[in-house]
Amino acid sequence: MAPVKTWLVTGSAGFIGSHLVEHLLRAGQNVVSLDNFATGHRANLREVEQAVGPEAWRRHRFIEASIVDAGACREACRHVDIVLHQAALGSVPRSIADPVPTHQTNVTGFVNMLVAARDAEVQRFVYASSSSIYGDDATLPKVEPITGEPLSPYAASKQANELYADVFARCYGMQTVGMRYFNVFGARQDPEGAYAAVIPRWIRALLTSAPVEVNGDGETSRDFCYIANVVQANLLAALTEEPHALNQAYNIAVGENTSLNRLLEIVASLLGVQAAPVYRPFRPGDVRHSLADISQARKLLGYRPTHSLTSGLREALSWYINRFAGEPALQR
Repeated sequence: MAPVKTWLVTGSAGFIGSHLVEHLLRAGQNVVSLDNFATGHRANLREVEQAVGPEAWRRHRFIEASIVDAGACREACRHVDIVLHQAALGSVPRSIADPVPTHQTNVTGFVNMLVAARDAEVQRFVYASSSSIYGDDATLPKVEPITGEPLSPYAASKQANELYADVFARCYGMQTVGMRYFNVFGARQDPEGAYAAVIPRWIRALLTSAPVEVNGDGETSRDFCYIANVVQANLLAALTEEPHALNQAYNIAVGENTSLNRLLEIVASLLGVQAAPVYRPFRPGDVRHSLADISQARKLLGYRPTHSLTSGLREALSWYINRFAGEPALQR
C-alpha cells in the first residue's frame, strides 16, 4: 500500500476499528485513532500494539474522546488524508431501549465528523453503514437501491448517515463511501453484555458449558461476513480511483445466508462439542432474513471476499478459545 498516507480511524478500540488500525500499521501507514471506550476496549489497542511491534506502533497517535465532541473531531482530522469512520453506538435492542444516546453518537457525532473532515479537506471519508437500513423490505437478496422502512432507532440513525454523506458530497464536493455491513464477526468481537453479537456469545457459552440462547425459532438467517472481508472493503473504498465508485453505499457481505440453527451446528462442530439450544422470544426490531447482493461492490470497488463463514470461523477460533477457555465452567 503506497504511498504513505495519514489515516484517521474512529472507534479504533472497537472490533472493526482495531482491525483497521492493525492492518494500516502493518502496511507502513500513519494512523490517528479516536475512541471514548463507550463500547471499545483498551485491551484491543494493546493487542494491536503487541501484534504490530514497537516500531509500527510509533506511527500511531491515539485520542481518547467522543465524536459527540466537535472539537475532538476537528483535532482528530488535522493533517489527515483519509477517514475510516467506524465509531457508533451499535445494537438494535439498545437503540429501542434508549434511543437518545444512539442518536447523539450515530447522527450528531456523524455530522461532527463530516464537518471536521470537510474543514480539514480530507481526500476521502469512508463510513460504517448497516444492513439494518433495509428495514421491512422483504426483497432477497438485498440490493442497494431498494430499502424499506427502518425498524429501529439504530436503523434510522444509519439511514440518516447515508443521507448526510450524500448531502455533504453534493454541497461541499466531499468524496464519501458507505459500507453497509452484514453481521461482521471475528477476533476481538465483544461477547459481553445483553447486546453482544451472536457468534462470540455462543462460542463463549459452548466453551464454558453455559446455556446457548437462540432468539426466535433459529430459522432466522443472516449473511455472516468475516472481518478480513470488511478490512479489504474499507481499503478498496478508501483508495479507489474509479469516480463512479464514489458517493455510494455498498453491501459488504459474502452473499450467502445461514440460519441461526445451522450456524450453531457449524460452531459446535468446529469446537467439537454438543449444543443444546434454549429458544427465546424473537427480539423486537430484528429482520427475519438477511442476504446481500454484493455485485455492486464487486463491480465498482473490486471487492472479492476472501473468507466464507466457515473459513472465517476456523481462522478466528484460536482467538476465541484463548479468550474464553480459561473462564470457569457454568452449570446449565
